[in-house]
Parts: sequence; C-alpha cells; structure tokens
Amino acid sequence: MSKRWMLVPVVMIAIVAAAAVVPAVCDEKGAAAATDSKAAFEKIKGLAGTWEGTGAEEMPGPVTSQYRVTGGGSAVVETLFPGTPHEMVTVYHMDGPDLVMTHYCAVGNQPRMKLDKAASKGDELYFVYAGGSNVDPAKGMYMHDVKLILQSGDKLEEDWTSYSDGKKAKTSVFKIARKAS
Repeated sequence: MSKRWMLVPVVMIAIVAAAAVVPAVCDEKGAAAATDSKAAFEKIKGLAGTWEGTGAEEMPGPVTSQYRVTGGGSAVVETLFPGTPHEMVTVYHMDGPDLVMTHYCAVGNQPRMKLDKAASKGDELYFVYAGGSNVDPAKGMYMHDVKLILQSGDKLEEDWTSYSDGKKAKTSVFKIARKAS
C-alpha cells in the first residue's frame, strides 16, 4: 500500500474534527443559520443586573429594568418599571428546544412569546406571539412581539410591539444601559 493511501484516513479524520469544532454559520443553501435557543438563553442570563435609560416618545422618561436569574439557572425574571404602578414582569425559560417567555403585562393579560430563530440574528433576539392568558388577539390590547438588541455588554434596546383589536398599534422602544454596581 502506498504512503499516499495511508494519508487518506488521517486527512478524513482531520476534516471531521475541524467540522465538529467550527460552528456552522450557514445552512446547506448558504443562508444564515437560525439562532440557537440555548445560546440565546445564555445571552439573556448575561443581562442579570439593573439597567436604566429612557423610553421613546410613546413612554418618555426614565426606564428601569432588572434582570435576575432564578430557579437554579432555569429562568430569567425581568422586572420592568419596578416599584411603580406600571410594573411588569417577564419570565424567560427553555421549553424543550425552544426559548419562550411570558409577559405579565400592566394591562392585565399574559401573552406568551417564542424566540423566532429565523428572524433572530446574533445579538438581536426576536420573540413573537404564541398564545396567552386573558388575551383575545381580535379584541383589546396585548404585546405581540419584542426584539432585544444587545448593543454591547452594557447597552440594550428593547422594542415592544403592541397590537390592538387585531392590528399593530405601536412599538415602544427602551434604550437602557447596565447600571454600575
């Protein structure tokens, strides 16, 4: 057997090992790969702490958001406008292979959203409506989707889009920064 043929298994092992180490960034058709739910959840865990900033014209003024990891690392609780009459809580967690969240809204309903893996890109995590409690999508107001844009380790933008009577109503944008401890 020639030395050249002996190198074939070595080269094949090297190719397989390299493929296992390098993460895929594109699918087989060259399109951007979908965001991994577990990696997205780790990014949300990394938001632990207090964030402060301002709201957009729909909700001007100071904004405070607190992120806290709980349940042995299985959930992240976000409290928006803590200690105010407008306080709201959002709980993020894994549900099998999916990253989901429930938003306990000041309007009295609890929309559930799921990470849209295809629409999420890197540090932009996009959650879309997937049902809820006390929500009739054809009537009343509810949060339909939210985009979390992690601009750096210490800056975050939250774009909350509400629907009213089955139609997009408005998007409230909060630009916040991690408060120094």
